Amino acid sequence: MSQPPRLLTIAGSDSGGGAGIQADLKTFAAHGAYGMSVITAVTAQDTRTVHSVHPIPADVVVQQIDAVFDDLGVDAVKIGMLADEDLVRAVAQRLRHHQPRHVVLDPVMVAKSGDALLSDSAVTALTEHLLPVATLVTPNLPEAERLTGLDLSAEEGFEEARAAAARLIAAMASQESQPAVLIKGGHGRQDEVVDLLFAGGQRFRWVHSRQRTSSTHGTGCTLSSAIAARLARGDDLPAAVGGAIGYLQGAIAAAFPMGGGHGPVNHLHRLLRTASGDP
Repeated sequence: MSQPPRLLTIAGSDSGGGAGIQADLKTFAAHGAYGMSVITAVTAQDTRTVHSVHPIPADVVVQQIDAVFDDLGVDAVKIGMLADEDLVRAVAQRLRHHQPRHVVLDPVMVAKSGDALLSDSAVTALTEHLLPVATLVTPNLPEAERLTGLDLSAEEGFEEARAAAARLIAAMASQESQPAVLIKGGHGRQDEVVDLLFAGGQRFRWVHSRQRTSSTHGTGCTLSSAIAARLARGDDLPAAVGGAIGYLQGAIAAAFPMGGGHGPVNHLHRLLRTASGDP
């Protein structure tokens, strides 16, 4: 039996299981990958709110990263919640040392409930230290605005999105490989969601109807993890992004209502459908 792709998530733990480390590991499993984790923070979190956040000391995060890279090896990294400046700097330094081929950065700043998950100083450190080690960054519209200072609220915002992507790519320019930016349109107001990938001087566009549902907790974590898993198995970037978007749309459509707020998507919808014998 051949070795599965080795995927590492560096992110916070979601006690509700819908986002963070838990969502990432479920997504890796759904793609046939072997998932490993570096926990950066422990949250007391449910579908309604984030009750508390406890960052893990930076030296413990460093030890987790080194343990995984030195023994098991890593084919792709997904980065999620980092909480504070010390964690951002520590993760960036160790990734510069280990130099994984694929680093997908989901710049998690605010939970679906609206609770802040990244301090202002950490945003600055992320721009200065972590963007240069990422190969793909996947901000939603509010995250792209905060990282670039540009207004992306226009109804037809292609030019604004292109300008934001250009600023982010410039910050990633120290990468030997071609850096790329996926600006996600889920926070837009239109009935159609438009996701834009800027890579290698090209623009790729995916459009899908907005699903009217409250089961959207962890969508950003899930999408970035699915992209990382597909890159690790050998997909080129546009194929990885397109396939991951399709996977996420299926996970939202197959979600089962849970909790009183924003419920989780169904990360294992394809596996469960296969196991039940459904076509």
